[in-house]
Amino acid sequence: MAADQPKKVRIFDITLRDGSQSKVATRIKLEDLLRVARKMADTGIYGAETWGGATFDVCVRYLREDPWERARKLKEAMPGVKSMMLIRGQNLVAYSNFADDVVYKFVHAAARNGIDVFRIFDALDDIRNHETVIKAIKETGKISEGAVCYTISPVHTIEKFVSKARELEDKGVDQVAIKDMAGLIDPATAFELVSSLKKAVKVPIHLHTHDNCGMGMMSALKAVEAGCDMIDSVLSPFAGGTGHPCTESLVFAFHQFGYETGCDLNKLTEAAAEAKSVRMAYKEFEAPYSGVDCRMLVTQIPGGVMSNLTSQLRDQNALDRLEEIIDEIPRVREDLGWIPLVTPTSQIVVAQATFNVMLGRYTIIANHTANLLKGMYGETPGPVNKELQRRVLKGEQPTTVRPAELIPPMWPELQKKFPNMTDEEILIHAIFPHEASGYFEAKKLNRAS
Repeated sequence: MAADQPKKVRIFDITLRDGSQSKVATRIKLEDLLRVARKMADTGIYGAETWGGATFDVCVRYLREDPWERARKLKEAMPGVKSMMLIRGQNLVAYSNFADDVVYKFVHAAARNGIDVFRIFDALDDIRNHETVIKAIKETGKISEGAVCYTISPVHTIEKFVSKARELEDKGVDQVAIKDMAGLIDPATAFELVSSLKKAVKVPIHLHTHDNCGMGMMSALKAVEAGCDMIDSVLSPFAGGTGHPCTESLVFAFHQFGYETGCDLNKLTEAAAEAKSVRMAYKEFEAPYSGVDCRMLVTQIPGGVMSNLTSQLRDQNALDRLEEIIDEIPRVREDLGWIPLVTPTSQIVVAQATFNVMLGRYTIIANHTANLLKGMYGETPGPVNKELQRRVLKGEQPTTVRPAELIPPMWPELQKKFPNMTDEEILIHAIFPHEASGYFEAKKLNRAS
């Protein structure tokens, strides 16, 4: 690059999906998201995360909104901005694996409804659980971004993360993301990891981090100094704490350091004012505490996991056992092969730790824990507790193949069961079978009224 040519950093603003999910439980309605999206359309951001993660679930279960319409309308509101979704590998937007034919149908439907970039992650970082999604994205001609889940444990090293990134590049992804779901990555590690990745892979590198531990802005800057190509951020009313680094602040700071983002700070400020107005309308869904919490540097337990656990224990009049459960979570995580704490593994670990404290250690082994020990979710980052594994296997062998290979095709049966529905409607039934009937009934009532 010529000396007089500014270094470029692409900004992905993720206010409309992870920003909303991290601060107000994904409860923002489409009409309000569109108010912000229209303001963001010409700010100069390269991409916006608009869909995936918990949005599909919340649309169906709580908001009774069409999740496909959300993807479509947000893309229409920002036609010049890359629309990104978070897809949980073979789990899609749910909590367990789906058959390959359903994965193909889902990816094609998402692309058809406006998704340009698919960020793929797997809770165990088992790259085999990315494979079908990557192939499906290739068919659509859209951009596949393979994510490496960043966490801290005795088995997670820079070399291990780089090895996973190489695997993803070999599988054909167009770019690689560092997915730091708990805000644990520190500035020094961010610099070292990105530097190592830039040497190891040819595809662009994208950093996603939260600000739970107060290091998000510093880590983003050090990542860019190491050559990171893309950064996730949110508009200021959704920034910090359980949220993410602030878009306006990063853009200003990057420009001061001589990096070109393509963003207009004045227009971003206008979008932020709209976002502030929207967030104020959803105060009832605010997390009880969403500021900096440095306990995670010791426990590695994401803030969302902590808030959910606290709420559940309060409902059961068992809040006095919270510290015991916090102490038990790392022990369960070690027993389960040092798995990252991200959906659905965070729920598995916390549930088992709670059982262990309330009922005695492994007096009950939850079904999801058992399935993980059996290999039904995939290969864990480290070895699992062999005694626990023997208990659940009962003489059988653990699964070693790609887990979805054990799931027969589902789509022909789904088409027979729902003959007069579109692919998008069938997919709602396939992914959330227990919630779908109530969702479609509510839609009928809304149309009738």
